[in-house]
Amino acid sequence: MGNTTSGIRNIALVGQAGAGKTSLVETLLLQAGATRARGSLARGTTVSDFDPQEKRLQHSLDTAICSFDCHGIHVNLIDTPGYPDFLGKTLSVLEAVEAVAIVVSAVSGVDTLTQRLMEFARDRELCRLVIVNKIDSRDARCADVLAQLREAFGPECLPLNLPSGGGDSVVDCFFQNQGRATDFSSVAAAHTQIIDQVVELDEKLMALYLEQGEELSPEQLHDPFEQALREGHLVPVCFASAESGAGMPELLQVFERLMPNPAEGNAPPFLKGAGEAAVRVAVTPDPAKHVIAHVFKVSIDPYVGKLGVLRVHQGTVRQGSQLLVGDARKPIKIAHLYRLLGKETTEIGEAVPGDICAIAKVDELHLDAVLHDSHDEDQYHLKPVAFPPAMLGVAIQPERRGDEQRLADTLHKLTAEDPCVRIEHHAAVNETVLYGMGEFHVRVLLERMSERYGVQVKTHPPSIPYRETVTRPAEGHCRHKKQTGGAGQFGEVYLRIEALARGAGFEFVDDVVGGAIPGQYIPAVEKGVRQVLTEGALAGFPIQDVRVTVYDGKHHPVDSKEVAFVSAGRKAFLDALQKASPIVLEPIMRLEITAPASAIGDITGDLATKRARINGNNSLPGQRATLQALVPLAEVSEYQSRLKALTGGQGAYTMELSHYDPVPPRKQQELAQAWKPRAEEE
Repeated sequence: MGNTTSGIRNIALVGQAGAGKTSLVETLLLQAGATRARGSLARGTTVSDFDPQEKRLQHSLDTAICSFDCHGIHVNLIDTPGYPDFLGKTLSVLEAVEAVAIVVSAVSGVDTLTQRLMEFARDRELCRLVIVNKIDSRDARCADVLAQLREAFGPECLPLNLPSGGGDSVVDCFFQNQGRATDFSSVAAAHTQIIDQVVELDEKLMALYLEQGEELSPEQLHDPFEQALREGHLVPVCFASAESGAGMPELLQVFERLMPNPAEGNAPPFLKGAGEAAVRVAVTPDPAKHVIAHVFKVSIDPYVGKLGVLRVHQGTVRQGSQLLVGDARKPIKIAHLYRLLGKETTEIGEAVPGDICAIAKVDELHLDAVLHDSHDEDQYHLKPVAFPPAMLGVAIQPERRGDEQRLADTLHKLTAEDPCVRIEHHAAVNETVLYGMGEFHVRVLLERMSERYGVQVKTHPPSIPYRETVTRPAEGHCRHKKQTGGAGQFGEVYLRIEALARGAGFEFVDDVVGGAIPGQYIPAVEKGVRQVLTEGALAGFPIQDVRVTVYDGKHHPVDSKEVAFVSAGRKAFLDALQKASPIVLEPIMRLEITAPASAIGDITGDLATKRARINGNNSLPGQRATLQALVPLAEVSEYQSRLKALTGGQGAYTMELSHYDPVPPRKQQELAQAWKPRAEEE
């Protein structure tokens, strides 16, 4: 059943938290006969939120694949998390579908996340459908929300059905041109609008429809409807209620009769080659061609092991198939193939193009891997997704000594599952920093480390990566002399230091003439200088943007040793630094904020208190705006919660290092004071 490409529908449900995606999945599964009872979020019995953490928080934290058969088709429905913090997981599963159903609440309407998802789906050329859920709610504003959708996303958002009886049911407007009374507009008006939009793409049909006044059959409209979806010329809107089941039979009918099968959607953007040289390649849903499949989700369970979920794009994957992972030379053997319904797995014999299936316990699988059965397809990959950067960092260390390796393994698992988790080790301050998309994301990751993997960690805010430099040229000198019984140590060094342009790093110049310091000892002098570079001289931070020139010195034929010149180089550099007016530099970040236009004034005012330089703002469609600013990292390390408060959770930002600037004098004194006692202890 549904075991041909034309019988498959791959649809991802996306949208803001609380729009009711997980409940919609439950009601659809029940309606299609895939489950016997409708699960409840409150009782933790839903098919897609099966993780203990999700049950406790009553929110989806991960994507879930629900496969079922109904009306002679096979549907792969993917439930996604609605929190912006888990956007990375949502975006990675959109690589597996032809159609994206954006779920919007009839009560709260369109928010910033809805807009971001809509734009992503459009840019990725996915067919889009909007489901307005909760139409039977007391505060539902169906007509207003439809108007809002059309304002935000264009007049191509047209209803396929309309609510009736105050949201008790819906009336189809596509397959029929008259029907029961609707809560607003009318079946005839909606029917005319949507048919007009569809036939615009087919001149012959348009002539039939306009000149002969013929009522067109759904069969005649099928191909132009698919073309309108593919070209973004039409974004159909369906009304429904997951709670009461209103609009659910109609929604399944839309999936079956109007949503694209894998051969009808836009071809996936596969590339061959690396970087700039990569060229687009055609991948066709032909079951007889070479296999090309893409791993779009990886989950690692302490009991089940690694589970890779893949979408077959070309060829047929069978049990026992030998497949190559990426550019590997040796193939892996597919021992078992599974279909997924939440956490339930059912073994299947083969997967055809368009199918979504899972492979367990294959360590080589990783997120975004391409599986293929011939070296002809080496270097194939999907066009990379621009994931939002992880902005919120927390420094972590294991609570128990000796847990360092377990912590490293656990962090590796977290990054394998989520493309928006980043781990950085800051050597200068010996800190491991875990970066996530926001406070909720980081909290969930830390809980998962302790609950799922049994690793307890201590956390603190990451240190600001300050640097030091000099502001004027200076000279330094040191004569290192040690006499103990027998051979002594002797080395003398004269050097000059000067500031380089910001961001230039470090230069070491050997200007010694006439063998005052023999050539073999020059590396020792540089070693001594470099020791100071990492330790700092003013407040204990690495030194950058300086040139050190060694121009003279003395040596002793017997007592000169490497260790003497390391020490002399080090002390001569410290001597010069004292006279070169050293300063502390701080990282300045380039901040770009996207928020509702109404909040930009408040955001600008708030940034003014954080030593920010505003570089301008631009307005975007849908009453949004972007703002660019340069701001010290020390002022915005906790910016996430601030922006949330100023925008009612509707703001997003990205941040990257722009350059280093001197810190204010008071801050410099504080940092130097704090380091002095530490330096003296040592």
